[in-house]
Amino acid sequence: QIVRNLRKPLIVMTPKSLLRHKLCISNLKDFAPGTRFKRVIPETDALTKDGNVKRLIFTSGKVYYDFLEARREKQIDDIALVRVEQYYPFPAEEIEAALKKYPNAQVAWAQEEPENMGAWRFVGPRIGEVMDAIGRGTNRIRYIGRKEAASPAAGYMKLHQREQAAVIADAITLD
Repeated sequence: QIVRNLRKPLIVMTPKSLLRHKLCISNLKDFAPGTRFKRVIPETDALTKDGNVKRLIFTSGKVYYDFLEARREKQIDDIALVRVEQYYPFPAEEIEAALKKYPNAQVAWAQEEPENMGAWRFVGPRIGEVMDAIGRGTNRIRYIGRKEAASPAAGYMKLHQREQAAVIADAITLD
């Protein structure tokens, strides 16, 4: 940020659990000269052929690791997980590349927060615009997450865990 001509604040928001999560790591080479911030991080695991991927899930934050662990545990290879790491300016080109890579996949946005909170209301229409632009407008983006709520948290740990398990199951279970 400091070497750019255009100065803008760097804001990093992350839960403490990601600071110690075993899968949330980077190699030193990821910070070497010539590297840059990735606004969208594509699928990292080996999946079936791109044309055979049945669902493309865009997500962000710690819930990605929950989906990743569940998908690996169940040995699912036809659901792609793509992380959107920057919402604005919206990374339309990177989203388009992911959509084109998996042409037959149902498209979804998944988040941990309730539907009326989190990024869904911002990114959902923008992903839909990219889908329209590349001719996939008939395949509308699907929301995966908690139902609308007045509070971002369930209030009870057991209820939160049940809700989280339902979100994960919804994401990795194909219709």
